[in-house]
Amino acid sequence: MASSMRAQWKGSLKFGEVSCGVALYTAVSTSERITFNTINKATGNRVNRIFIDSETENPVPKELQIKGFEIDNGQYIIINPEEVAATIPESNKTFEVEAFIPCSDVDDVYFDKPYYLTPDKMGGDAFAALRDGMKKSQVAAIARTVLFRRMRTVLIRPHGKGLIATTLNYDYEVRSSKKAFEGMPKIKIEGEMLDLAKHIISTKKGEFDPATFDDRYEAALAELVKAKIEGRSLPKPKKVEVSKPNDLLVALRESAGMIKAGDGKSKRTAANANQGTGRQRAARGVASKAASSGAAPRRRAS
Repeated sequence: MASSMRAQWKGSLKFGEVSCGVALYTAVSTSERITFNTINKATGNRVNRIFIDSETENPVPKELQIKGFEIDNGQYIIINPEEVAATIPESNKTFEVEAFIPCSDVDDVYFDKPYYLTPDKMGGDAFAALRDGMKKSQVAAIARTVLFRRMRTVLIRPHGKGLIATTLNYDYEVRSSKKAFEGMPKIKIEGEMLDLAKHIISTKKGEFDPATFDDRYEAALAELVKAKIEGRSLPKPKKVEVSKPNDLLVALRESAGMIKAGDGKSKRTAANANQGTGRQRAARGVASKAASSGAAPRRRAS
């Protein structure tokens, strides 16, 4: 690991009766993001955060600030820092592998934060044996330890020369998808609409390359700051129109290259509704012709 990176945690990784020293490094950083300070609009001065008493509205110094759990409206049980520290599980600084599972067994909704896991000085052979064994078996490891004063479950997977340890959310922290989707109407798409959707998907197949995805929000913020410094204004973004149900088929045809944007008529009359099931065959024929003629070329992310 590069000397410029500082290990967030050091301990050992144990599988069976084999263990090796490991170091944990943060894999994701937000330090490069553009950040703003809160400014007093009247004076132009930076604003500092001050904690005040909710009743007296007097400032409360840090040494008088303690934790409390609300048991009723305005009533709290006071929790001292020593009591909080006593509840933290004792850590033996060991990732103990509890099971090896197929990587696909864990829904990524449980993924929390990734860390790079590397061998720390001694134990490189044991580390490499685990890494290569997991690669060969196409499995991931479930392990538990205390990280940053909390008992955490982590998913460990081979990654390049090392491993990635991703902390997992607990089941009680993940909200049920049933509640999120319960209001969705039951809609079944078939016929020409489904064929067009499948055709559009096939023409845009590619490969995932994170280097090709720019952070447009960060770029827009940087441009906004630059424009403010230079005293110029930025053009207003165009409003994105959501496809209405009665316009969806037309939008799909436009996306498939069957008709020009803004033209509600198809280039082929064979897809006429009067031809019954022949309409679906005509749609597939037009889609196939468009793909072979280069009207909708296959594109790869690069």
